[in-house]
Amino acid sequence: MSVEILDGSTVRSFVEDEGAFNSSVDSRFAALDADHDGLLTYAEMAGELMSLRVLEKHFGVDDAVVAPDELAGLYRSLFARFDRDGSGRVDRQEFRAEMKEVMLAVANGLGFLPVQMVVEEGSFLKVAVDRELGQLAKAA
Repeated sequence: MSVEILDGSTVRSFVEDEGAFNSSVDSRFAALDADHDGLLTYAEMAGELMSLRVLEKHFGVDDAVVAPDELAGLYRSLFARFDRDGSGRVDRQEFRAEMKEVMLAVANGLGFLPVQMVVEEGSFLKVAVDRELGQLAKAA
């Protein structure tokens, strides 16, 4: 983990760089595709969905307030967002499309003012920050 300064334009620029964005998303897709069949099942994506921390576990919310079946339903509905054709599996294009929407939503949420944020190594936000820093270094 590292502390980074970023804003919506950092994330938006990363998403708009189709080569960099698709490469990063495709790498994550490949890492999740345990059986290497080019499709992600719910079981393959479950850990990734849970890492999104839709509910904050650090304060006991997941366990204390939300029933396990409700939590399972939440993760199933997240999977359904990725599974756009309802096939029960997510292909690379579906994964890219949903990740693009997620990242653009993050960009919109961040807005135009820089914020200081803790980001995980290897996360899409960290890749976006590193990409921007690399571009600034080249320009200098």
